[in-house]
Amino acid sequence: MPQPYGTSPYGTWPSPFAAADIASSAPRIDGARFVGVEVWWGESVPAEGGRVTVRSSSGDVLLPEPWSARSRVHEYGGGAWTADDDGTLFFVDAGDQRVYRMPRGGEPVALTAPGPNHGGLRQQHGRLFAVREDLTVEPHRRSIVEIPTGGGDASVIVATSGFVAHPALSPDGERIAWVQWSDRHMPWQLAQLHVAALGGDTIASTPTRAALQPEWLSDTELVYADDQDGRWQLQRIVLDGLDRVSEADALTSTDADTGYGLWVLGNRWYQPLADGRIVAVRTNGSDEVVVIGPGEAMRTLDVPATAHVSVDDTRGTRVLLSGGGTGVSAGLWNVDVDSGAVTRVRGGTPADPAWMPPAAQLTIDGAHGPVHAFDYAPANPDSSAPEGELPPYIVFVHGGPTAHVAGAASAAIAFYTSRGIGVLDVNYGGSTGYGREYRERLDGQWGVVDVDDVLAAARGLAESGRADPARIAIRGGSAGGWTVLSALVRGGVFAAGISRYGVTDLRMLAQDSHDFEKHYIDGLVGPLPEAEQVYIDRSPLTHVERIDVPVLLLQGEDDRVVPPSQSEAIRDALAARGIPHEYVLYPGEGHGFRRAETIVDALERELAFLGRAFGFTSTR
Repeated sequence: MPQPYGTSPYGTWPSPFAAADIASSAPRIDGARFVGVEVWWGESVPAEGGRVTVRSSSGDVLLPEPWSARSRVHEYGGGAWTADDDGTLFFVDAGDQRVYRMPRGGEPVALTAPGPNHGGLRQQHGRLFAVREDLTVEPHRRSIVEIPTGGGDASVIVATSGFVAHPALSPDGERIAWVQWSDRHMPWQLAQLHVAALGGDTIASTPTRAALQPEWLSDTELVYADDQDGRWQLQRIVLDGLDRVSEADALTSTDADTGYGLWVLGNRWYQPLADGRIVAVRTNGSDEVVVIGPGEAMRTLDVPATAHVSVDDTRGTRVLLSGGGTGVSAGLWNVDVDSGAVTRVRGGTPADPAWMPPAAQLTIDGAHGPVHAFDYAPANPDSSAPEGELPPYIVFVHGGPTAHVAGAASAAIAFYTSRGIGVLDVNYGGSTGYGREYRERLDGQWGVVDVDDVLAAARGLAESGRADPARIAIRGGSAGGWTVLSALVRGGVFAAGISRYGVTDLRMLAQDSHDFEKHYIDGLVGPLPEAEQVYIDRSPLTHVERIDVPVLLLQGEDDRVVPPSQSEAIRDALAARGIPHEYVLYPGEGHGFRRAETIVDALERELAFLGRAFGFTSTR
């Protein structure tokens, strides 16, 4: 009887997932809102240079070329557009960072003057608020401002040489809340909740550790997230007049986080409904969405989104959720929390389990405690490997390092697994999603704990019989690229390494670092100049001679976070020592690749690189 599939070595299986398909396979959603009877959302368009447009559920492209809604506040941006109920779009243009007003079908009109960056836009109760960043003055200033939608000068509500986020206006328009932290800390280390009377001084304060996303339930009730007990939990305070605040009342107390690293300004981890209930994300490795309400037990919603979920907006009993899922591609859904009805708005295409089986959650014993990861084994219904052959694997290392990955269907993962290359996505110590203790495992130990953990994960994978120990590669970007190169310096586990805009020299990073991360390394490694020798000893550039496997370096020419000088320094050192390597510089790309042509070229180069390293020729 004929076999239903062909037999060929791992890595050579024919795949329907071409690199060109990956660039457009799932939309990159950038916020969503209910506007009238429609849903509007932001979306990156790789085929148009990675610009961010705004679309509607009626099929309209609301922000045409060449406009692009993208913020550079804190370098990572976020919250670059919003809209009112009449269908007026407000957005930050990527080119000049000014805020524009655009009536539907009309032309954009600038509301702010050239110069400062803007982001974190919020249209609340008919008023427009933003985070403003002015890098033209010393010291650099960040402010929360109210921008008149009809034109005129913005009103500064608070200004600081530190950082601010999440402005929230009370329903009566009398008070505003926000999150603020100093330039000596990252927001997940120490961030404070502030409440003020508009036009007056701060009127209320409450002790917070790493506050996130204040939202008003009423004129006097305020909810926010904080991780006082090691997990980001929802807290409620009640304002009494203008000069007193109640003790915080915990609305949740679970072994999960509502919130994570405040890298971008547009994230929303929960939203109140009109009746006082709250829809929130709870993260413990993967995400779940719950409804919290007075007089009822916490209830889990049956929704496709289980990874990097954002609660973008609510109206009545409906909520807009964006994110990824174990059985669907990234997308946007309109969910009725009472009936349970789920309507797919954009993306969210069901994944074929024959090609994209659910990720297996793994916990591996490491030198510093448990290491969490998601395993994607090779999967192709039309192919199998010769008996006895073990698959090659590539270990993915996320950036940040204060970030996390969650098991989700992804054409970018299937690009490898469908060809017979397994993927292990690691949440090394320092990752979010497992509580403060796990996150702080990396304090003072960057380049040690992260490296130990990815090495332990790779060894554990091989020892379990899932992977060929001689054919395991490692791939990461930014801080993940640092871990890639640091792991190659250790040697003995990985047969090849791929660094995307990775950190190679800590002193160079400290010198070039932008404001947001200026003191990030102080906590991860140590302050300068006291810890200079540690910076030298841990940097991969110091120990290039220990790298004895091929290296692929991919870099954006316009990267302001990790400039090309980092990749070029290690490229030159590898060349001087005759270590096989390839360096590719992509014009027009910053910190992360957005253009379709870049995404395609990078994936095809990675596949060819792995084929050379592992001894197979894979189909493109």
